[in-house]
Amino acid sequence: MSSELVVVLDCGATNARAVAVDTAGQVVASSSLPNQPTHQPDTPEDRCIWPDDWRIWPLDTVFGKLATACTEALAEVDPGRVVAVTVTTFGADGAPVTANNELTHPVISWQCTRTEPLAASIGERIDPWELFRITGYQIIPFDTLLKLIWLRENAPETLEGADRWLMMPGLLSMMLSGEQSIDPTAAGTMMAMDMAARDWSGEVLSLAGLDAGFFPRWVEPGGVIGHVTAAASQQTGLPQGIPVVAAGHDTQFAAVGSGARPDEAILSSGTWEILMLRQQAYEATREGFEAGLIIEADAEPGRWNPQLLMMGSGPLEWIREQFFSDISARAVAYESMIAAAQEVAPGAGGVMMLPSFVPDTGPNAPHRTKGTLLGLGLGTTRAHIYRAGLEGLCYQLRHAVEVLQSSTGFELQGIRLVGGGAKNALWNQLRADVTGLPVTTIGNEEATVAGAAIFAFLGAGLFGSVEEGQGAADLGERTIEPSEGAAAYEELYAAYRSIPPALAAYYRG
Repeated sequence: MSSELVVVLDCGATNARAVAVDTAGQVVASSSLPNQPTHQPDTPEDRCIWPDDWRIWPLDTVFGKLATACTEALAEVDPGRVVAVTVTTFGADGAPVTANNELTHPVISWQCTRTEPLAASIGERIDPWELFRITGYQIIPFDTLLKLIWLRENAPETLEGADRWLMMPGLLSMMLSGEQSIDPTAAGTMMAMDMAARDWSGEVLSLAGLDAGFFPRWVEPGGVIGHVTAAASQQTGLPQGIPVVAAGHDTQFAAVGSGARPDEAILSSGTWEILMLRQQAYEATREGFEAGLIIEADAEPGRWNPQLLMMGSGPLEWIREQFFSDISARAVAYESMIAAAQEVAPGAGGVMMLPSFVPDTGPNAPHRTKGTLLGLGLGTTRAHIYRAGLEGLCYQLRHAVEVLQSSTGFELQGIRLVGGGAKNALWNQLRADVTGLPVTTIGNEEATVAGAAIFAFLGAGLFGSVEEGQGAADLGERTIEPSEGAAAYEELYAAYRSIPPALAAYYRG
């Protein structure tokens, strides 16, 4: 077994983690600290939609947490085994930076609401379909393009005083190496790329009064950005001089780390769910646009990731809090919920949950994202409601599968499942039964980290290709086939799809 390790700095919206990974994609050591955006000081109250809704990521604080986590993780291993470091994190967020690596404006968080008015009015400047055709992106309030326009109109000095714009993976890599860069997976979340060309769109950037010269050099995932500086080494415990390798937007690396076959879709399941493909053609269709499809740049050139964003375990957590609050331990509560729901027949006694298919985002999303429960009766129990919650999310998944197939021409033969939602065996079986497709889970719960690690090892010269890295991974696959209950769900899904959109929208408020 190879003794070399890489460190993946996995910066999430709730946790800042440092993970040491071996060549088989297995976690050897890790540490984590809570992470969250902060309220921007001196926010003008007359311009806030919600209290404390201007939110930023204080870069020094975020990097400090990652550095502390890195020091703690490396205390468990020999740092001399570490041959590279890479960064994976959320998309959409970035900041203007000077040539001296100083920010001229804080990193505006994707949870910030300041760009919501722009999201509502951007269609007056450019046809939303044209934006989707070029960039692969729907108009979402946290789109980076909207932040660039907002800065141009409200704080133009921050753009005029900067030399480059870096996305969050590039900012954190800059803190490690002192070098400025941008990778296509992060840039692909900006609504500013010519997605088919994997390059900038001058037409779209002109909406913010910018051009391609405002962005740093491209570094593809697996490329070396620079090397760990003496200052970063002292702060993180990483060996000075090891390569800082480009990774980028976490979603794309989960797809690689999942080991998905060419005929499988990848379902990343957590509070939200993302159903995505790794497709070898860029196809922005009207049908996909109208269904809310997003297309992002894959971690490998020549591939694209059409995907749909949906509600995930959020409604199930709400059900636990509202109907199973007598069981204080969260893990025990879910065990009881699953056991009770297994005793309920398909159809949940006539109860049906309609999740919000296109979820709201931002700090106040829990108050604004709405779903619906139909068919409640005097005999309805909390087991029926939880079963209905699981089934509703599976109906939503099947609809997403149908949208992906019809809008891309892709013929799915299975679903590859990663994330926390993969731990629920009943939910997994229902996914297979409702979609009629085999669902494959993997034993390695760290798909994002494993995928990013493959590119770090690639940059360090230990792997010659992504395929070699995937072949070395120990996935621990388990496939769940549709059961006898699948037949019942054909009729139940037809009933779900027959609910008139206007009625569903009325009940959602």
